[in-house]
Amino acid sequence: MTIIEFITTNSPVFLGLIATGIFAGILAGLLGIGGGIVIVPVLFFLFQSLGISPESAMLVATATSLATIVPTSISSIRSHAKRGNVDFRLLKRWAPFILIGVLAGSLLVTRVNGSWLTILFGLIASLSALNMLFRTGKSALFTQLPGKAGQSFIGSSIGFFSSMIGIGGGTLTVPILTIYNYPAHKAIGTAAAIGLIISLPGALTMWLFGSTPPDAPASTYGLVNLMGFFCIMPLTALFAPVGVSIASKLNGVKLKKVFAVVLLTTGIRMLIQLFV
Repeated sequence: MTIIEFITTNSPVFLGLIATGIFAGILAGLLGIGGGIVIVPVLFFLFQSLGISPESAMLVATATSLATIVPTSISSIRSHAKRGNVDFRLLKRWAPFILIGVLAGSLLVTRVNGSWLTILFGLIASLSALNMLFRTGKSALFTQLPGKAGQSFIGSSIGFFSSMIGIGGGTLTVPILTIYNYPAHKAIGTAAAIGLIISLPGALTMWLFGSTPPDAPASTYGLVNLMGFFCIMPLTALFAPVGVSIASKLNGVKLKKVFAVVLLTTGIRMLIQLFV
């Protein structure tokens, strides 16, 4: 099936991909979150509407999400760097360990059943939502970052788990850094740079070494779906400034709590689907 035939035959899904890009972009600007935490579950359910198995849908959603994060993270890094919000010293220390974690995680994705990734995403999404609901604005638990061994463990863990569930790292990096009394604006800016270290090698690994599932949607190479990539990627970048503009007029704390409830519901639904 060609791409044109795919669009014609599955126009609701095509429109869903476009809506995903718009929604992810607005949320990224509105709440300062990475698009992957939105893109993965939406693609997961959209691909299943095509008759794709949940296992295959999760594999392709994970890889495609990472691919869409690459260009948006580059744009985000430039924006944060201009404001001095990227801690390049921390990035230099963490980068090798993040990369090791990414390579290990993304290679594992090409070899495991997608059900395990769904469980992992559901758990991380639910925990992230609970953190947004109950820890936003709370004081740090520690006064400073741990030593070299502790930081190397944190970096490799962020790379490993983020690449396995298709997110750019901000979902894990920002709350971890703020727990250690790290300035919030620096945490967000540095997390954007970490997103590139995670998404680029992760997406390439899943594209080059992933075996395309027999029931994968059209235009899937390795585990990356190009249709999803080209629909979502430009729209997330285009609509992120819209989210920033909206954020300046609304109560960001309340909005984040609403999103946390939606995210918690989504995570639980993904877990329930596996066992019901």
